[in-house]
Amino acid sequence: MGACGSSEAGQPPRGGGSGSGAAGGGAHHDVGRLPSMSEASPEEVRVSKSIDKMLREEEKRLSREVKMLLLGPGSAGKSTILKQMKVIHLKGFTKSELEDYRQQIYRNVVEGVRTVVGVALDELDSQAGYAGGADDIEELEAFHTHLLRTPPEINSGQAYPSSELTPILNAWNDPRVQRVVLRGREEEVGENLTYYLNSANIQRLFAPNYVPTDIDVLRCRQKTTGITETNFKSSDLTYRLFDVGGQRSERKKWIHCFENVTAVLFLAAVSGYDQSLLEDKDSNQMQEALMLFDSICNSQWFLNTSIILFLNKVDVFKERILVSSIKNYFPDYEGDDTDYNAAREYFKMRFTRLNRSQSKEIYTNYTTAIDTNLIRVVMASVYDIIVTRNLNDIIL
Repeated sequence: MGACGSSEAGQPPRGGGSGSGAAGGGAHHDVGRLPSMSEASPEEVRVSKSIDKMLREEEKRLSREVKMLLLGPGSAGKSTILKQMKVIHLKGFTKSELEDYRQQIYRNVVEGVRTVVGVALDELDSQAGYAGGADDIEELEAFHTHLLRTPPEINSGQAYPSSELTPILNAWNDPRVQRVVLRGREEEVGENLTYYLNSANIQRLFAPNYVPTDIDVLRCRQKTTGITETNFKSSDLTYRLFDVGGQRSERKKWIHCFENVTAVLFLAAVSGYDQSLLEDKDSNQMQEALMLFDSICNSQWFLNTSIILFLNKVDVFKERILVSSIKNYFPDYEGDDTDYNAAREYFKMRFTRLNRSQSKEIYTNYTTAIDTNLIRVVMASVYDIIVTRNLNDIIL
């Protein structure tokens, strides 16, 4: 039926019988009836057909559109996956974006070193009978005081202040700071600090003409607030990928994205098994991720939605299990603490057994979000899963 097709054609107008016409018994018109296509003027027919065509094209467009949500707790790597989609599908970052990231990287370095030095000082203060002298603590306190006075912000186009390079390196290379770094707890040491502050990279960052590389951007940390959408095409389908903040304060916004979702990509940092939340030092990152996955996987919103689990940061996880026992945080783990394969399978089991649906399958991938080649391969398999599971809804 056309958009201007008749509705209740032939029905008498309300309030009058079949013989009620104008005075004098002349023919009456059904005021409440729309004209049929045969009665419509050529212009009305043209408009109706045009509307019908637009509706068909919109229906076809929507059938070739895939809506994906990136969900998970904070610091899981969701924003890094979103950046990877720009690298893989959208030719990377604009000049404006690179400038924003350049400024944010400097903030990561200054605030990160400041935090680590502060942790080292706290540990020295708490050590009874510390063998070092007062001069040692005073030197570290001087580093910390300087960093506290160093603004982490720079202006657009402003090079990193060369006067700060030596103080930052002196603080970073202090043996007591390096002990904190080697312990490697994420709430104390940002995962990107060791990368930015290695001898080759830090000189590159402080060069006057520094422009961030893709890997610099991928390692840059910035809290996500609100909802970020990235659109790209792959295999004749349009993908709309939504990233929402993972911190507890941001989750109330998730509900606005839940309608008509084709797939949920749930990210959990498997390396977070021994770490606390940034927003709640008393809560374990992995326990938080498990609780959140339970609510998402079994939500009424996603009964027929593909759930794809990314156990992320496996590169960090491999290093963490060598120095931090899983059993201290998950006593039911029975494998060898240093057995990477057994450990990652254990956490996969902890997630997948939360699925209470007999018909829903959880697709699990072990990922390192900063590895572009790996993410390219993983996302290709994700697209295949989405297409296969939604053949009836997607027009290829």
